[in-house]
Amino acid sequence: MILNLLFNKYEKINLMTMMNDSLLKLPTPTNISYWWNFGSLLGMFLGIQIISGFILSMHYCPNTLMAFNSIIHIMQNVNYGWLMHNIHINGASMFFICMYTHIGRGLYYNSFMLKNTWMVGVSIFFISMATAFLGYVLPWGQMSFWGATVITNLVSTIPYMGTMIVQWLWGGFSINNATLNRFYSIHFILPFMILMMVLLHLFFLHNTGSSNPLGLNSNYNKIPFNSYFTLKDMFGFMIFYLSLLLLSYNILMYLETQTILSLQIQLVTPVHIQPEWYFLFAYAILRSIPSKLGGVLALLMSIMILYIMPLMSTSMNTMGFYPFSQFLYWTFINIFYFTNLNWSPTNWMPLCSPKTNFIFILLLMFYFIVYIMQMLS
Repeated sequence: MILNLLFNKYEKINLMTMMNDSLLKLPTPTNISYWWNFGSLLGMFLGIQIISGFILSMHYCPNTLMAFNSIIHIMQNVNYGWLMHNIHINGASMFFICMYTHIGRGLYYNSFMLKNTWMVGVSIFFISMATAFLGYVLPWGQMSFWGATVITNLVSTIPYMGTMIVQWLWGGFSINNATLNRFYSIHFILPFMILMMVLLHLFFLHNTGSSNPLGLNSNYNKIPFNSYFTLKDMFGFMIFYLSLLLLSYNILMYLETQTILSLQIQLVTPVHIQPEWYFLFAYAILRSIPSKLGGVLALLMSIMILYIMPLMSTSMNTMGFYPFSQFLYWTFINIFYFTNLNWSPTNWMPLCSPKTNFIFILLLMFYFIVYIMQMLS
C-alpha cells in the first residue's frame, strides 16, 4: 500500500513513527461493524467545521448593527460564500447526527465501561453543544436574539449569584454588542479546545483498545487498522461527505430554523422560541416542567447522567445478551425521537402546551428510568 511505503520511508522521524503506530498499525478488533465508523466521521466533520468557520470569520462582523448584514453579504456577494455558509450550517447538523449515533452505539455496546475514554467523550459532547449554541446566536436574527435571551436567563436560577452572572455574561443589563463579541470569541476558540480533547480521547482509547459488539476481551482477535478499516472509514467518509454536499448545494438550509435569518426586532417576540433540531430533546425536557429551577435541573441531569453511568454500572456485557435491556434501549431511542419530532417546527403532531403537557412529563420520567435501569442491569 502507498500509505505503508510512505510511513516506512520516514519511520526514523519520531512524529511519523508515532502516527504510524497510533493509526495505521493500531490493533483493532476484527468484529467491529460500521457503527464504529462514526467516531472517524466526527473527526472529519470537526475538520470541515473548523475550516469553513475560519473562512466565514474573515467576512463576519461581530457587531449588533452589522452582524445580520454581514451574513447576507457572505451569502450574496462573497464568491462561494453561500456554499461555505451552507456547509457550516448543515455540517453542524451532520456533526450532531454522527455524535448522537456515536453515543447511542456506546450505550448499546457498553462502551461507557472504558471510563476515561467515555468521560472525555461526554465532555466533548457538552462543549460541542455550547459551541453550536454560540454559533446559533451569531447571525443575530430574530430567533438568534431571543434564543440567546432565553438560554442565558436560565443561569439566573443559580441562588444568590444568578442575576449577577447573567449580567456578567451579557456585559450589561441586556443582550448587547458586548454579548455578541464575547459569544463570537468563545465560539471561535472552543473548536480548538474540542480538538485537544479529541486527541486526549484517542489517547485513552488507544491505551485500552476499542470495544467490540460482544463486549469481550478481543486481544487475541485483532488486526492492524490499515488497510481494512481505513477502507471502511473511507466508504463512510464518501457517503456522508456527498450527503453534506447534497444538502448544501440543493436543499440549502433545510435543517436550519428559517426564522434565524429574519431580521432581529427586540419589540417582537417569536410565537415559538426553539433551538435547532439537535437541541430539541433538551428543550422539551426544559419546557415540560413548569418550575424554572426544576426544568434547568432536569436539563442538566439529562447530560450529567452520562457522566454517572460508568461510575454506577457493573455489567461488562453488551445489550445484545439481554432482551430486556434491548427493550429499554429502543424505548429510549423512541423517546428521544418523539421529543425531537413533537417540538420540530415541521412536525405533523399538534404542539402541546408546556403547562399541561403531561405526555412530555411522562416521557421525561421514562428518559431517566431507562438510564437508571441500564446502570442497574
